[in-house]
This record gives sequence, structure tokens and C-alpha cells, in this order.
Amino acid sequence: MRTIRTLRTALLTAAVAGLAATALPTAPAAAAPAAPAARKFLSAGQWPASPTPWTAGPVHKGLPEDGSLCTAGTVPAKGTRHRDFRTELDTGARQTVTVAPTTAKAKALAAELRTALATCLERLKEQEPGLEGVSRYHGRVNVEEGAYVHSIDTSYPEAGSTDIGLHSVGRDGRTVTVLEWGQLGDLDGAPLQGFRKTTGTAVAKLH
Repeated sequence: MRTIRTLRTALLTAAVAGLAATALPTAPAAAAPAAPAARKFLSAGQWPASPTPWTAGPVHKGLPEDGSLCTAGTVPAKGTRHRDFRTELDTGARQTVTVAPTTAKAKALAAELRTALATCLERLKEQEPGLEGVSRYHGRVNVEEGAYVHSIDTSYPEAGSTDIGLHSVGRDGRTVTVLEWGQLGDLDGAPLQGFRKTTGTAVAKLH
């Protein structure tokens, strides 16, 4: 299990690698229509405002190789795609979208993911001696079948480091999405209201 800081580093590394692999050609070219998979995902500009702009990586099939902080082992690889985002500062984000075989299975997956978020900090503490933190539930976002927002504020007192992660899970019919956002600092410096808005936008885009 990994801390918020490790997740943030992994998100930034994955995003940089993905963007390098899909760098734009030097010669101007007409913009291609968005692929169907990409239409379900957030664009870079739909994340909360940051001092430096967000950049979106490509949409990949399956689960991210580096896993996800709180939901690893819960999201199935089949029917799943993910996209990483980054800024020029020490901030990273990820969106995962899963299309379940049935609405009932999507509802069950969303419930399992909510439990995974609610219990994430306790599991982190079991794996990371010396880790301290506070986990909070920030309520429902009223969009489609609903979305739910959590924060995990962690610190290593001996190292003097603090990290904040914002997480959400939402569902529209058979489709479930998970958002992860992380940076240095604490909840007071995190764009919680902006993240709630981003969560609503993400769920609304699923269909």
C-alpha cells in the first residue's frame, strides 16, 4: 500500500511518460475528432484551477500499472480505462472509468469503492508505520445516480511532510468513475469545492 505522496509521484511520472509518447508533431495538423473513449473522460481544463495549467495524458485500456492508492484490488481490469493528468507543480490526478456488464454490478462496484475510500486511511496506517492522518467524508454530489467525495490528509511527523488527497466515486447507469487528486499540503489548501464540481462534470460526461 502506498501513501498520498507516492501516489502523487506515480501520477506525475505516468502522465509525463504518456505525454512524451504522444507528443504533438512539429508540423501543424487538423484536429482529429475525439475518440469515443476520450469523450467519457475529463479534459485537462475541467480539473480544479491550478497555478500552472493541467495537461492530460492519453486514455489507456485497463488498470494503471502503478495501481491506485485506495481502490487497488477493487476495480476490475475488464471494461476499465484510465487517464492521468499533471501540472508543472507537484500535483497529479487520475480518472478511472469502468463499464460494468449490468447496472446491478455497477451499483455493487460503486458501493465497494465507497467502502474502499472510507477505509483507506486505516489500511494505509497498517502498512506505513509512523503515518498519521485524517480521513473525511464530504458528502454526495447530486448528479445522475450520485457521486461521493472523500479526503485523506496524511503526514509523517518525523519527516515534516504533509500530503492531501481528494477522492470521489460516481455512477451513471452501468458506468462507474473514480477520481484521484493529490498534492503537497493539507485540506485547507486543497480545492475541495472545485473538486466537487469536477466530480459532477465527470459523472455527467459518462453518457
